[in-house]
Amino acid sequence: MSRLQSCFDALHDRNEAALVVFVTAGDPFPGETWKVIKTIADAGADIIELGIPFSDPLADGPVIQASSMRALEAGVTPPSVLDDVRAARDAGVEVPIVLMGSWNPVMQFGMAEFAAAAASAGADATILTDLSPDEAEEWKVASTAEGLDTIFLIAPTSTQVRMDMVRPLAGGFIYCVSRTGITGMHDNVSNGIADLVENIRTNIPGVPVCVGFGISQPEHVRAVAQVADGAVVGSRIVQQLHETKSLDVLAETVASLKAATKR
Repeated sequence: MSRLQSCFDALHDRNEAALVVFVTAGDPFPGETWKVIKTIADAGADIIELGIPFSDPLADGPVIQASSMRALEAGVTPPSVLDDVRAARDAGVEVPIVLMGSWNPVMQFGMAEFAAAAASAGADATILTDLSPDEAEEWKVASTAEGLDTIFLIAPTSTQVRMDMVRPLAGGFIYCVSRTGITGMHDNVSNGIADLVENIRTNIPGVPVCVGFGISQPEHVRAVAQVADGAVVGSRIVQQLHETKSLDVLAETVASLKAATKR
């Protein structure tokens, strides 16, 4: 059984939703992101998304774009991101780690080579935001061979055709994009989330659904937890880390967000 499946099973038994926390590898501590990962895990996060910095992101808002550029300027590369995953595992981190980024770095690395290296480092899954399901078969074969789940995004604008394509490929969880546009912090949770999550569950049964984009406060997490299997918080964490450089502040924030996942 994969770490992700075990995680969602345990959360179901405790009647909790997953807190999924995103950070950009290498920002603000190049070479020591494993310390950030460990802090987030120790503070109660259930799943960690580790962003692979890339110069031409697809859906990242200004906060995450800026963090990626800082990381790239500091010399962060896909191999160094995998080094951080390995170091986090060596430090005792057991929660699922999902690598999130664009298709281009994976393609440049080599599909089979990246899948093997990611699995060897201790990653559990990937979210490749610009890999469409109709072009994902070769990657799905390579990643599945290494025990990696492939997580796809479904948005309010996703068609029935896209959901039909995702259904046989989806693993780990579905990343439900709560609103059209780019990532960032918002004052409230987008309307229609409950209907969107229900539509995804109807069309892609048996796969957990986690909601992201615009989720930044405990009250947002609490609202999402009532209708979905997990809530993804990214921009707030990335911005706070950039501003404070404090792992103690990070731990307090993650703990407050996790407390809101109890149903």
